[in-house]
Amino acid sequence: MRRSTNGRGDSRGMEPVGDGIDQPLGQSRRRGKAVSLPWSRILLVFCSLAIFAASGAVALRERPFREPPEIMASAEDSSARAESQSTRPAGGTLLTDEDRVHPSLIRLGPDAELSSRNVIVIRDPSSVGQHPRLAHLPDRALIEESETGPLPARGPDGRRPFDAYARPWSGARGARIAVVIGGLGISQTGTQEAIAKLPSEITLAFAPLGNSLMRWMQEARREGHELILQVPMEPFGYPGTNPGRYTLLTQASSERNLENLRWILSRMTNYVGVMNYMGGRFTADRQAMTLLMDVLHERGLAYFDDGTSARSLAQEIALAKGVPFVAGDAVIDGERERAAILAKLDELERIARARGFAVGGGSALEVTVDTVAAWAGEVTKRGIELVPVSAVTFDPERTGQ
Repeated sequence: MRRSTNGRGDSRGMEPVGDGIDQPLGQSRRRGKAVSLPWSRILLVFCSLAIFAASGAVALRERPFREPPEIMASAEDSSARAESQSTRPAGGTLLTDEDRVHPSLIRLGPDAELSSRNVIVIRDPSSVGQHPRLAHLPDRALIEESETGPLPARGPDGRRPFDAYARPWSGARGARIAVVIGGLGISQTGTQEAIAKLPSEITLAFAPLGNSLMRWMQEARREGHELILQVPMEPFGYPGTNPGRYTLLTQASSERNLENLRWILSRMTNYVGVMNYMGGRFTADRQAMTLLMDVLHERGLAYFDDGTSARSLAQEIALAKGVPFVAGDAVIDGERERAAILAKLDELERIARARGFAVGGGSALEVTVDTVAAWAGEVTKRGIELVPVSAVTFDPERTGQ
C-alpha cells in the first residue's frame, strides 16, 4: 500500500483514507479508554438535581409562600341566584381577613372600587347577561308571543330584557363614553358595513321599518353589540315631517298608539330598550309619554332620549315610572363631514372627563361609521373606556328611587 509522507519522508501518524468513514460524526474511533468527568461537571449535575427537587417541593406545598390577593366577587350565594339575575350589580366590596376564612360573595357593579391592583374580579355570568356565544338567541322566558310577533316581557323570576341583553363591561370608574348609531336595517349595505366596521362596544339602534331585522339582530349580537330599537314619534311639523308608518301621535287614541307600539316592539328581539326617532312634539306631551313609559316599565325596557328636544319630558316621566333612562349629550353627525364629527367626539371626551361619562348619538351614514370606527381605535389610548349605553343608564329599580 502506498503511503503519503509529511514532507520529511516520515509516514508516522498517517492512516488509510477510507478508515473510519462510516463512523457517526462526533464519536471517537479509539475504544477501550476510560472517560473521566471533571469534578466541576459532577458538581453541576448535583446542583441541578437540588434545584429541581426544591422547585417540586414549592409547587406541591399545601399553602403558597405568597399571600393570596384580595378577592372581589360579583354574585350572591346560590340561594339568592335568581334574585341576582333580575338586577345588575350595584357595587363591590373588598373582603376582610375574616371573610377570607369564610368567603362570601358580594355584588360587583360599575361603581365598585377597583383602586387596588391586587384584586381578582369574580363575575357570575348570569348577572351580566347572555353568554357571548348565545347572545344572538332570544331568551324564551323573556318573550310574549303575539299576533304581530314576539314581544319583550319580564321573566317569571323578575328578569328584564334590559338585564338579560345588556353587554358586559369592565365596571371601572374612569371616564366612559357610550355611542349609539341608529338607522340600521334601512340600507342592507350600510347595515352590513356598520356591523362589520364598528367595534363591539358601540351600541346599534335599528329602525322598525327596516328589512330582515331578525337576521341583522343576530349578526350584530354575534359581533358583541348591544341593541336598541327606534320608535317613530310625532315631530313638530307633522305630517309635513313624517317619520313613517306606525308613528306614535299625540292626537291618536291610546288604543291606536298601543297597537302601533306593540307592532314596533315585535319587529325583533334581544334589545335592551328603545329610543325616540324624531318625536319633538310627542316627547313634550305628558299623557302620551306616560302611556309609553307604562309599557316600557311593564316590559322591562330602558329609554334612551337622543337629547335633541329641550322640551322632552322623557327623563321626568321615566324616573317616576321606574324606567331605566339615559339622555344623549350630543348628536355627532348633525354636520355630515368628518371634521365636524370628530369635533363632536372631542366634545364627548371633555364631558366624560368632567362628569365621568358621556353619551352621543349618530346615524349609520358611511362617513359617520368610518369616522367613529377610526376614533374608537384611538380614544381608549387616551384613558377613556367605550361602553354600551346600558352601562351609563340610570336604573330606578336598582337604586330603589
